[in-house]
Amino acid sequence: MLNTHRLRILAEVHRSGSIAGAARELKLSPSAVSHQLSQLEKEAGVSLVERGAQSLRLTAAGRRLSLRGQEILALLDAAEKDLMAHSRADTGHLCIGYFASAGRRLVPQALSRFAHRYPAVELDLVEGQPHELAPAVQQGEIDVLVMFEHALDPWSPPEGVEVRELFNDPQLLVVPTGHPAGRRGQVRLDELAGEQWITSFGTGSPVLSVLERACALEGFVPNIRCRSDHYEVITGLVRAGLGIALIPSLGISDTSGVETTRISGPRLYRTIGVASRPTNPNPVLASFLAYLASTAANLRAAH
Repeated sequence: MLNTHRLRILAEVHRSGSIAGAARELKLSPSAVSHQLSQLEKEAGVSLVERGAQSLRLTAAGRRLSLRGQEILALLDAAEKDLMAHSRADTGHLCIGYFASAGRRLVPQALSRFAHRYPAVELDLVEGQPHELAPAVQQGEIDVLVMFEHALDPWSPPEGVEVRELFNDPQLLVVPTGHPAGRRGQVRLDELAGEQWITSFGTGSPVLSVLERACALEGFVPNIRCRSDHYEVITGLVRAGLGIALIPSLGISDTSGVETTRISGPRLYRTIGVASRPTNPNPVLASFLAYLASTAANLRAAH
């Protein structure tokens, strides 16, 4: 195995044209340079320099090895710079998974503060349902996943993925403006058994929305007019008078034409959290998690 330190000495001798010149540049003694060249010749098994009484020049093998050595040294220097960049907390790359309603306030506000502090960090954003993106966290394709878990529809993260809870996001009752329930500070779910509802398509086995699960615990089956997995669409349908809905607070952005109120019932909230691998070596991960936790605390205080 050729010694890279000796390759660097050979390249400098080639560049400067002399042992003395290489010694000055490398801050070594001429005898040390000469010794290292001799050792390199032993490693290579061929003569690399021709020594004259007043001069020294590289053999054809020496010139060829010098050129190849410079290529190797350039690659090593580039690799060291890459490693240094990834080991610093003010540069690098971060891939963030998130669910749609977290992309309205929670993720943008956290990223705004993070990017102001670390403008050189490259960001990739991946939107999707938490249970769909969690395997990518386990496999290292996503560094951090902003996720939720409904109290009435729990799921478990894959092995090796750790979840830290941030806050509870309450389900709010959304009704058209003028609806009697909108004028009350809080409404019981069982009082709304006769209403027409708009809800999501649901998950689990059997496939049930959070609304259907909550109503089942209250002893009735809701009259569902239509379904959508997009909270903007659900709000629009409520605004149009097609029914009422349960929407988590993070999912409500435009309240024109609708009213919201608290609703009492069994476990009507979802837990917002962040999932990551404790063994993830990404140096910028801890910083983003800190900004995300701080932003979550501000949102929680606002509610």
